[in-house]
Amino acid sequence: MEYIEIAGAGKPVSRLIKGTDYFVHDAYEKAATNLDAFLAIGGNTVDTAHIYCGGQSEEVLGRYMKERGNRDQMVILTKGAHHNQHGPRVNADAIRSDLTDSLERLQTDHVELYALHRDDPNIPVAVILEALNEHIESGKIGAIGASNWTWQRLEEANAYAASHGLKGFTFSSPNLSLAKANEPFWAGCVSADAETLAWHEQTQLPLLSWSSQARGFFTGRFTPEVRDNADLVRVFYSDGNWERLRRAGELAESKNTTAIQIALAYVLNQSFPTCALIGAQNQAELLSCDEGSRITLTLEEIAWIDLASEVKPAGL
Repeated sequence: MEYIEIAGAGKPVSRLIKGTDYFVHDAYEKAATNLDAFLAIGGNTVDTAHIYCGGQSEEVLGRYMKERGNRDQMVILTKGAHHNQHGPRVNADAIRSDLTDSLERLQTDHVELYALHRDDPNIPVAVILEALNEHIESGKIGAIGASNWTWQRLEEANAYAASHGLKGFTFSSPNLSLAKANEPFWAGCVSADAETLAWHEQTQLPLLSWSSQARGFFTGRFTPEVRDNADLVRVFYSDGNWERLRRAGELAESKNTTAIQIALAYVLNQSFPTCALIGAQNQAELLSCDEGSRITLTLEEIAWIDLASEVKPAGL
């Protein structure tokens, strides 16, 4: 397993990050088995959130770490300030309330990585950063980041932090995958476009990608005629993505691997630090991700599978 450094985290962050949005009390043994297997391949970072499974995700993770006695081995990424039925909640009170809940559920006094789950462009970055820095100073948060923020808002926030002696965002977590989203998964979600990738290359700000494997688009189960997954059809079905799938399959064959492993390698072979949030729920899926994380792609291969070049890489 490879790792990256995120300023403020205090520990190396594994390039594969284990998703926990299916962790519930009634399936605790499954969750624990999945986490044991993830640690066994060298993973150490888990992704959760205040809203996942109505709080059960964090509670299950907290129980697991207490029973295993392995909190010190783990890097926890949790997220807060998601909107509710009344609207946006990106404010100091919501951040404080959600963080307090999360720490209690996780049975810990701090998290290495804390991200705002959504943005509210109506709230000045000054208000947000000052609220987050309060919790950094108290030791409850190591590094702060933003999920589903545009690069423009990230730049504005970090410029404010730099000019006011505050800690800025040291990671971002949008969707990044080889399949390009036609529209957001949910209102307010952000997928990394060419401008976003160029900004990350310029700043070298780490990107932690959710839906890094495009919800299974590259598994081979989906074709233009298979339309039983409405969300996948809405977000990923396009002529461009079918061609990306075809090219990923061709490149995979040349490397004796699979298209979905090539899709994961695409995320992990960018020109700036990246991690991939993975949804593996069994040993086979986890091993597939582990193998995919070890694939090296050239710039020419990345450009070709992403339709940025029509020049076939050598060997194809």
